[in-house]
Amino acid sequence: MKYGDFPKITSLSGVAGFRAHLAELGIDMPCDDIVAGGPDSPLAAPLDVDGMRIGNRFAIHPMEGWDGTREGAPTENTERRWRRFGESGAKLIFGGEAVAVRQDGRANPLQLVMSAQTQGAIARLRETVIAAHTQAAGSADGLVIGLQLTHSGRFCKPNDNRRFEQMILYRHPVLDRKFGIPAEYPVMSDDDIFRLIDDYIAAARRAEACGYDFVDLKHCHGYLGHEFLSAKTRPGPFGGPIENRTRFLRELVAGIRAACPRLKLAMRVSAIDLIAYRPDPERSLPGALGPGVPDDAAGALPYRYGFGTDAADPTAYDLSETFALLDIVGDLGIRLVNVTLGSPYYNPHLTRPASYPPSDGYHPPEDPLIGVMRHLDVVRALKAHSPEMTLLGSGYTYLQEYLPNVAQAVVRQGWTDLVGLGRMVLSYPDLPLDVLSGRGMQKKKICRTFSDCTTAPRNGIVSGCYPLDGFYKQSAEFKQLAAIKKAAKSA
Repeated sequence: MKYGDFPKITSLSGVAGFRAHLAELGIDMPCDDIVAGGPDSPLAAPLDVDGMRIGNRFAIHPMEGWDGTREGAPTENTERRWRRFGESGAKLIFGGEAVAVRQDGRANPLQLVMSAQTQGAIARLRETVIAAHTQAAGSADGLVIGLQLTHSGRFCKPNDNRRFEQMILYRHPVLDRKFGIPAEYPVMSDDDIFRLIDDYIAAARRAEACGYDFVDLKHCHGYLGHEFLSAKTRPGPFGGPIENRTRFLRELVAGIRAACPRLKLAMRVSAIDLIAYRPDPERSLPGALGPGVPDDAAGALPYRYGFGTDAADPTAYDLSETFALLDIVGDLGIRLVNVTLGSPYYNPHLTRPASYPPSDGYHPPEDPLIGVMRHLDVVRALKAHSPEMTLLGSGYTYLQEYLPNVAQAVVRQGWTDLVGLGRMVLSYPDLPLDVLSGRGMQKKKICRTFSDCTTAPRNGIVSGCYPLDGFYKQSAEFKQLAAIKKAAKSA
């Protein structure tokens, strides 16, 4: 078998074949034989959290489209994506997409920004979701809509999609080398951080005025909130012990609660991290990326640069400080947490198990089902530690045909409270409604994890499902993306 040549989901013969493959991998993944439809389905059960009633167990993850205006306002493409979120039937829209709290914190030059100029248009996105959901589902009862607030930190590209303008909290020997940050590059000062906290509070005040039910204080995927959690080598009030590394979060919570008494708070967090991976140059083929291998950690051990990472072996995880974080989050009164893993910038197989890599990635170093199981296991462990928390899991898309069977089983068994859908709803937005109604899956719409929705923005093109969504397949960007992929194969 060639590297990365794992059995495809489509090659498995039904639930029995899926289970047999899981057994070959040594994975004990819950999977129900029959997916129930109608109001008695475990996935249809409502859920109460922090004074909000969520009408079913499906949620939509925040997904950026790299398709706003230079000023940070949504475009027709953005509105279409949010409309499809509403049409999905999922009752929790967890953050919509990452919205920068100020211009220099954008991950790309077309990311949305919450400002006085864009506030009205961002409010209309919420109204778009409600109208579309009401039409598709018959009622907006139980629909909860949040807005994710972010600063991209180490991965800021506010002016040019090809050029990082990083804002970092500490020197990271692996990521500094990987992303070309010189030794003399400045680190954010404490005063810089306090000014940024003020910007978050201002953005939250605008989100409350827009009518959003909550804001997601993003702490995942290598962006600034996530970097605070791993700032063990930073001196001063924002680094070192976990009490200091969570000071940013605690300051945000106190400031937003004082300024926005109606607004609820939630967070998406990378519960674990691993060292950066790269394609193995010794096993790369012409026009093909090699399988992922861990970056060189020589001189970086014990590894003090990850959150939820085993310091002795940064290719493994350690949940002890993640448990401590959940305790702090609970003490802050946050009850809704979206659990993800790692970063798509430096270990995408951890974050998004997939068959095919993005253009700047690598072929999977493991059967992607092992990656899915890692997501499920981490959420199960966190739920066991903090049963009072409402947890939303990630990593389900690679399950494809068997997503409903596994989703129903993990909710029924209490491994998670909610099932989050990301890129799957770019190709198949009405999946929740099909499952909840008992209609079953429409196979022609199922995401096959080609990763074009990531390859496109990595190359400055708007994100979308180019293989399966006719809207993008017929666009000028489709031809640009095809040319980029062809050039990569001939390189």
